[in-house]
Amino acid sequence: MKFNSSQNYKLSILHHIIFWSIYFLFNVFKWGSYFGDYAYSLKTNLFGFPIHMALCYFNIYFLMPHFVFKKRYVSYIIVILTAIFVMVIIKFNLTYYLVSTNVWPEGPEPTTKLTLNYTIDMMIGELYVVTFATAIKVTLDFLNEHRRVANLEKAQLETELLFLKTQISPHFFFNTLNNIYSLAVENSKKTPKIILKLSELMRYLLYDTKGKRQSLQKEILCIQNYIDLERIRHNDQLEVDMSISGDIENKKIAPIILLTFIENAFKHGAKKNIGNVKINIDLTIKKDFLYFTISNPMPLKTLHKERFNRSSGIGLENVKKRLALGYNKNDYKLIINNKNDLFVVNLKIKVS
Repeated sequence: MKFNSSQNYKLSILHHIIFWSIYFLFNVFKWGSYFGDYAYSLKTNLFGFPIHMALCYFNIYFLMPHFVFKKRYVSYIIVILTAIFVMVIIKFNLTYYLVSTNVWPEGPEPTTKLTLNYTIDMMIGELYVVTFATAIKVTLDFLNEHRRVANLEKAQLETELLFLKTQISPHFFFNTLNNIYSLAVENSKKTPKIILKLSELMRYLLYDTKGKRQSLQKEILCIQNYIDLERIRHNDQLEVDMSISGDIENKKIAPIILLTFIENAFKHGAKKNIGNVKINIDLTIKKDFLYFTISNPMPLKTLHKERFNRSSGIGLENVKKRLALGYNKNDYKLIINNKNDLFVVNLKIKVS
């Protein structure tokens, strides 16, 4: 069942009036038909309904917050039963002195005094009304809480997306600009092309990642621009093998999901290793799913000390949260492991 996260389930005074009016008329006609006396039914309900309403509001706005929500269940049961008993006594006296001395005409026998059977039956009736009204209030509170949680999750997802954007390290942009400066000094023909790639990457990160889904083609173009810029930074020491197969047109994916894995691979695979480094990237589209695999060598220092486990990294943790919040469980599968001194990420994700 889906709830509208933007809907505020709140009752106005008008809603209360409508509810009690309908309930009142229903009881008047119900018991009027039963007794064959609508005037008697009207009188008894005029006295009974203020009692119903007092008990319901007393329970919802005082007893529930002060006892149930604080887990004082025994005290709650004692107080609510006492309140109902007191109201039954008040109802008995109002009916006896203002309506009829036979206070329980629907009972097994004429009742002119407060009996145990009358008290139990009336208390059960009052408990029914209180339970019905409380159930409505609890249901509305549940819907409002669901809406609040949904809005918090949405805000969290948007915040994490902004945070993930910052994972594309500022140092990367600074170093790239320095490389562009060096190329410009040398009057290299590569300079305009590099500036264009950096511009496209920055435009994508700043303007094209605001929605929940982005074109897979744009995400891949962003990745290619990022890789080309990293190649300039690392020169011949970096080898990137990237393969793409399948139809990528008209496919959509949550923005920066793949780019985060790419950035982490360069950050931990290329920057923290000395010498030549090879990063393998494979994107395969089969029907409505993208099968993404990326592997990079683990940092040399880590190999000398302990196995590298980047699954606890901030960037990857945020990706996991974004996947959990943005996709159904059956729409993705993420596996991260160490294999033959390589850090390997395997992601299956729906892109339809």
